Amino acid sequence: MRIATWNVNSIRTRIDRVIGFLERSGVDALAMQETKVKDELFPVAPFEMAGYEIAFHGTNQWNGVAIASRVGLADVELGFPGAPGWGDESVTEARALGATVGTGDDAVRLWSLYIPNGRELDDPHYAYKLSWLEALRLAGSEWISDGEARVALVGDWNVAPEDHDVWSMDFFEGKTHVSEPERAAFRAFAEAGFREVTREFVPEQYTYWDYQQLRFPKNQGMRIDFVYASPALAAAVTGAEIDRNERKGKGASDHVPVIVDIA
Repeated sequence: MRIATWNVNSIRTRIDRVIGFLERSGVDALAMQETKVKDELFPVAPFEMAGYEIAFHGTNQWNGVAIASRVGLADVELGFPGAPGWGDESVTEARALGATVGTGDDAVRLWSLYIPNGRELDDPHYAYKLSWLEALRLAGSEWISDGEARVALVGDWNVAPEDHDVWSMDFFEGKTHVSEPERAAFRAFAEAGFREVTREFVPEQYTYWDYQQLRFPKNQGMRIDFVYASPALAAAVTGAEIDRNERKGKGASDHVPVIVDIA
């Protein structure tokens, strides 16, 4: 099975690019983030015409997650237990979607995740981000308590866990994504038993480049999109790649797909 994750930065804007990627890449299941569309406006038909089932969760023009699969799509779950809410009314945002893709012993419990940005170190959104990651870690620990569970936590983590995951640590000094509490929250998933499975195959490559200041032509990017796999699933991973070409050309997202092959 071939799975991928991609922050598409508006699925309606980039539907043609997403379908083109699916047709070229041979991806069986794609987790998408930042779809930026209410459920009633999600472009279902192009996925169905391409042979993919689709599950999605979006409540407004922000956030939003989805999973497309051509190998089965079952047990769809909106959000995870214990996820904190945001704002004065503690609204549970559309940031997590789980579904089982594949069948039988090959099935994978795939979670499409859009971790909160954090904004600034002194912003309430930063505390929300850390709480959200901790709640996900607790839920994830339960999901892999069965040693045979095949679980993948994939998406835009909005954390650059290593210094070389950003183009300039001087530029990011005092900013989110590289702070020690965020990095510790990211490492906590490894301590809980998950394994990040892309870096061993792609040691150094960015997954995101801002639209401003010619960041992409200058290769001034960040690596913030990752795949954390349960032990049983990690043992079956045979390769990974980052499709940098999807950042090129007209109408590109500011993120690129991250692909993982599973035996």
